[in-house]
Amino acid sequence: MTATKTTPAEVQIPPRDIHFDFEGAKGRRWLGGDPVGTAVFNALSLTFPDGERMFIDAVRAYRDRVDGKLAEDVKGFIVQESIHSREHHTLNQLIDRDFYEVDYIEASIKERVAIARSRGPMRMLLSTIALEHITSMMADIHAANQHLFDSAPPGVERMWRWHAMEETEHKAVAFDVFMVATKDWTPFQRYFRRCMVMAIIGIMFPRNITDYAAHLLQADGYSKEGAVKAVKRFLWREPGIFGRGWKLFFAWFKPGFHPWDHDNRALVTTWRKEFDADLATPIPATA
Repeated sequence: MTATKTTPAEVQIPPRDIHFDFEGAKGRRWLGGDPVGTAVFNALSLTFPDGERMFIDAVRAYRDRVDGKLAEDVKGFIVQESIHSREHHTLNQLIDRDFYEVDYIEASIKERVAIARSRGPMRMLLSTIALEHITSMMADIHAANQHLFDSAPPGVERMWRWHAMEETEHKAVAFDVFMVATKDWTPFQRYFRRCMVMAIIGIMFPRNITDYAAHLLQADGYSKEGAVKAVKRFLWREPGIFGRGWKLFFAWFKPGFHPWDHDNRALVTTWRKEFDADLATPIPATA
């Protein structure tokens, strides 16, 4: 096992309190008229409000154990995730709930999050570090496929790009907290537990997104089988927003792994210049 790694000292996690214009998302096929892509991104968005609130609580449960820069990073993480949850909730309210069975999907998400919460703070934290790795992986894929949003409403495109940028900025915060919270564990205990959780979540998360997106597509006239096939193609083949990230996904299983082993700060440099104009007065971290 290698020595403990941490987030680079120069990586900052500033809050940006942005309210996005989602007016154009009221249409049923807002992603350039593509029902499949729209369903996939709606399904992803539906998971974020409850999921990110769990991430906040998972990190907050151990914040009394951290100090210095990590304590500041935790504050930034909590604020960023709070704003992400708020903006996705706002976007989700614009999905046509008379046409799509959104309540069914949201109930399923709440049930899954409740199960994770019931297993205690450490299991919540383990789930958080695994899911944060997946969302940061997707941020890289988003940057490589910005053309997908060429015909999307500007406010929606801007929100997804902002989200990808901030997921990159704070991708290692929960992991760093995990390393502090488990400082009395053996390296093998840490490695085994995080690999076991990722093996489960690496199967469950894509499966759940496929189920949710396919459920939305059935309202658009797809058969159940046709909807699942179309979503899987979008996720794994073209554009492959999951499939193209396999190298980063499997990097997790390397002993001594740290999220910043993949240093992609340059990826978001241009985006930061745009969004730093919206640097926010921090929301209280205890909110």
